[in-house]
Amino acid sequence: MTRIFGIMCGCLLALSVQGQELNCQINLNYDQLFAQQKTDFSYFNQLKNQISELMNTRRWTNDQFQPAERINCILNINLLKSTQQGVFSGTAQLIITRPVYGTNLQTTTFSYVDRHFNIAYLPTTPVFFRDNAYSDELTSILGFYANIILAVDYDTFSRQGGAPYIQKAFNIMNLAQAGAGAGWGVGSDKLNRYYLIENLQGQQFQPFREGVYTYHRVALDNFTANPIQARKTLMDLLTTMRRIQTQVSFSVLMNAFIDAKSEEFINVMYEGTLADRKRAFDLLAQLDPGKTEAYRKLLW
Repeated sequence: MTRIFGIMCGCLLALSVQGQELNCQINLNYDQLFAQQKTDFSYFNQLKNQISELMNTRRWTNDQFQPAERINCILNINLLKSTQQGVFSGTAQLIITRPVYGTNLQTTTFSYVDRHFNIAYLPTTPVFFRDNAYSDELTSILGFYANIILAVDYDTFSRQGGAPYIQKAFNIMNLAQAGAGAGWGVGSDKLNRYYLIENLQGQQFQPFREGVYTYHRVALDNFTANPIQARKTLMDLLTTMRRIQTQVSFSVLMNAFIDAKSEEFINVMYEGTLADRKRAFDLLAQLDPGKTEAYRKLLW
């Protein structure tokens, strides 16, 4: 009887795990805080575990995910200052990857740095996200990140597939603005969460989102079978991005994408014709001038 009960519990656990969408690795660094204050921050392990539990065990969609289908991502959190007990400011980096079909490779789809990871947390603080209400900065930011992960990943598998999760992230932003926390509103920092959603929803960025889908499903997922077509698809995407760049002064969305892809773009184009490599270099140097010397490999 005990064994039957154990089997039933195991089956229920398997069913509950099956639906979870994210496989998010959490890295929490507070070395700078410790150096400044010499305070016992032992409860940060609890904070790390709470963040991991929310991201990885909560159901964020109604879709069914097998364990191997979960979206791989990394959240690097760096806490830098504490103005009072339990109140922290820092930065976070969100990195999202997806598999490349027909290979054992993962490709990075998005690399976003949030310069306003400002939270309040004590060991007694509940970490519970609510869809339709603002609770606190920590859960709002994590809920926002979860939906951005879904939006980016779904956009690579179907045209405009991430739209529902972009809307959810937008709703979280609107609710969080009531809390007056940094990173949610219009301001001088064009890299913040407000501008990320503005880009994702903006009509001028729809060709970019379409290009991201085509690049992943047509180019990368079929690269070994048709590398020439893959390079053409990449060139089309870079051309689209350059056209958008001439229309908008700065795009946090395209910046996060090209930060994730710069090395990959070089690798995809490296075996192309000299004419294609020169064109790719010109586009990449215009899109991402800070890495011009790295892109110069394409001219060798």
